[in-house]
Amino acid sequence: MLSRLPFVALGHRNFRLIWIGLFVSFTGSMMQNAGLLWHVSLLVAPDRKGLALGLVGLVRVVPIVLFSMISGVVADAWDRRRLMLFTQVAATAVAIGLAVLAFRRVTTVWPIYVLAALGSGVGAFDLPARNSLVPSLVPREHLPNAISLNTIMFQTASVVGPSLGGVLIAAASVGWVYIANAVSFSFVIVALLLMRDVPARSPSEAGSRDDVSWHAALEGLRFVFRSPLIRSTMLLDFFATFFSSATALLPIFAQDILRAGARGYGWLYAAPAVGAMATSAAMVPLAERIERRGAWLLWAIAGYGLATVVFGVSRAFWLTFACLALTGATDTISMVIRNIIRQLETPDRLRGRMTGVNMVFFMGGPQLGELEAGLVANWFGAPFSVITGGLGCLVATAWVAASTPALRRYRRG
Repeated sequence: MLSRLPFVALGHRNFRLIWIGLFVSFTGSMMQNAGLLWHVSLLVAPDRKGLALGLVGLVRVVPIVLFSMISGVVADAWDRRRLMLFTQVAATAVAIGLAVLAFRRVTTVWPIYVLAALGSGVGAFDLPARNSLVPSLVPREHLPNAISLNTIMFQTASVVGPSLGGVLIAAASVGWVYIANAVSFSFVIVALLLMRDVPARSPSEAGSRDDVSWHAALEGLRFVFRSPLIRSTMLLDFFATFFSSATALLPIFAQDILRAGARGYGWLYAAPAVGAMATSAAMVPLAERIERRGAWLLWAIAGYGLATVVFGVSRAFWLTFACLALTGATDTISMVIRNIIRQLETPDRLRGRMTGVNMVFFMGGPQLGELEAGLVANWFGAPFSVITGGLGCLVATAWVAASTPALRRYRRG
């Protein structure tokens, strides 16, 4: 009966601490993500905006590709809580560096790219540690609930963060957005320090520093690609975000097409999270009860692509907002189901490496997609880029569904 409670995972003190800390930190990070794109758009000529915004994705994806495998090995071999403490301090330093550039009114864009790349490198080590730590903070039967609660926390932060970022940019400057993000990391640091009685990993699960090797990395890679369910969910994640990465072009839509200004940009940037937050609230009690999880996953990603197509066609602010909100809603359904499959099907000793491989797909997809969207927008215009991206997402989803019968048939239990 207890496992049916919608917030049962929050009853565990350590999970509750990290959940609250990450909510504040994610809010700051979403403010910074929106602020960084806006900052870049102000430093380049109008005819170079699409390319300049797309390059943000490129500089972010390179560290992910370089460090994804070894960062997963480190998360499996080292103390995950201590690793997170290091990444939070490093991320704080990056945010402060961006603030210095903004307050000094640096007019060249390359220092922003450098710090964006450094921040992405820090994130490449933070994510495997965080995703591997959470399952040890709740019993296995409460893990789907914890994943759903993490999703609603992330999506709520994705609504609040860009909205606050847009208001802060309009009221003060982008530099204060970076300062707010730097402060937000302290909440995770405090949460990690306040944890107690974190279950120890057994010798067969926990590694030593000697385990940080390419042999260990290849073990994780073999595990992922020999599991059709995990492999197909990662491919879906990559293709959907690669073809439908419209967020990087939002400054162009807000400034040149919809003429919505900084406040309108903040709301448009937050729109996917508005739909995601409402959907994730419903997914908290429903995640464990969805029977045909594979079918739900495929239809959700198809809806994501269709909403992207309509967004590209729209010239009305509120229709654009609604389409972006729908992309957030459908992405949330697929995100929850994907994470449940991966966490339940992966042994604890391989969770960091599984997350490291997954980073290339779910973080590399949108970052490379931003570059692709920027290049196409530079050549053919932002609407064409978004529309063709949505169509590409639909084609890719159909291909994965046809080639992976196990995913189509996947059911709860």
